[in-house]
Amino acid sequence: MTQPVGIKDVARAAGVSVGTVSNVINRPDTVGPETRTRVLYTIERLGYVRSESARQLRAGRSRVVGLVVLDMGNPFFVDVTRGAERAARAAGLGVLVCNSAQSRTEEAEYLSLFAEQRVRGVLLTPADATGRNIEAFRRHGIPFVLVDRVADETDGCSVSVDDVTGGALAVRHLLDTGHRSIAYVSGPENLNQVRDRRTGALQALAEAGRTPDALREVVTERLDVAAGRDAGARLLGFPDRPTAVFCANDLLALGVLQSLYAAGLRVPEDIAIVGYDDIDFAAAAAVPLTSVRQPAVTMGAMAAGLLLEETADPPLPGGHDHRRVVLEPELVVRGSSAPSRGR
Repeated sequence: MTQPVGIKDVARAAGVSVGTVSNVINRPDTVGPETRTRVLYTIERLGYVRSESARQLRAGRSRVVGLVVLDMGNPFFVDVTRGAERAARAAGLGVLVCNSAQSRTEEAEYLSLFAEQRVRGVLLTPADATGRNIEAFRRHGIPFVLVDRVADETDGCSVSVDDVTGGALAVRHLLDTGHRSIAYVSGPENLNQVRDRRTGALQALAEAGRTPDALREVVTERLDVAAGRDAGARLLGFPDRPTAVFCANDLLALGVLQSLYAAGLRVPEDIAIVGYDDIDFAAAAAVPLTSVRQPAVTMGAMAAGLLLEETADPPLPGGHDHRRVVLEPELVVRGSSAPSRGR
C-alpha cells in the first residue's frame, strides 16, 4: 500500500524546511512569493493533504460540528440539516451528519463517537426521551444544542417548534370544518414531539367541550410511509370509521392516504387528512396534503448559530447565555381536508 505524502516529503522535494512548508499552509504571508509558489507547486504535484486530526491536536479546536437526527429518510430532517450546514459553512466549519433511526442505542453510539473525535459541538434531535444519553455526553464538556426539542433548565440551548400549539391547530381545523369523529395516528411513545402533538389535539377537543376519548388513537412504531399504510389499514377496520385523521407527521399521512386510496375511499370526501411538518411532498401528493408547517431550515440554521456562538474563538464579549428558542407552527390548508358531510 502506498504511504501518504507527509509534510517532510514536501519539504524535501521543495528544498525547504518543514517549518517553511507549515508557514505556507497556515501563514502564507510570512513566506516570500517565490518560495511560496515553489512549495504550493510541490504540494499539488505530490498530492499532499494535511492531517486535520493533527492540526486539531495542535490547535485544540475542531472544524467539525456533529449533527444527529431522528430519520434522514424524512425530508423534514433533510431541511434541518440544510439549514445547519449553511450556517456552519458560512463560519468555515463542516457538519458530520448521523442518523439515529429513532434508536436510543444508535444515538448513544454516535454521541460517543463525537466525543472521541472531540468535535467542536453537537446538534442533536434526541431519540432518548429519558435524557440519559444527553447526561452521559454532557460529562465530556462538549457544547451541544437540542433541535426540535426544548432543553431543560440545565441542558443548554435548544431550538424547537411549539408542538402543542401545532397539534391544537390541526384538530381545531378539523373541528371547525365539521368533523366530530377524529383519529390521531401517532408514533413511538418515547418521542416528545409525538406526545406534545397529542396534547395539543386533546386541548382543541377540550376547548370544543369534547372528552379525551373523542380522539381515537392509532399507535405506530415508526414515523414513515410504511407505518402510515399500516395505520390506514387499521383505520379501515374500525366498525365506526372516523371522518378525519390527524397524523403525527407527513410521512404517516402520505401512507394513510395511499391505504385509503387503495381501498377505494376518497380524500377528503370520505376521510379528511391533516399531516405535520409540511415537507415538499405534502403539496405534491395526489391530493395536496393539509399540514402543520415547521420552519425546518430556519430551525437548523438557528441551532447551528447558537452552537457557533457558544464555541466562538475568541469567546464573544460578555460570554454566552443559554437560550431556548421556540418557533411557532403554521397550518397550511390544502385539498386533503374539507367540511364533513355529517357522518
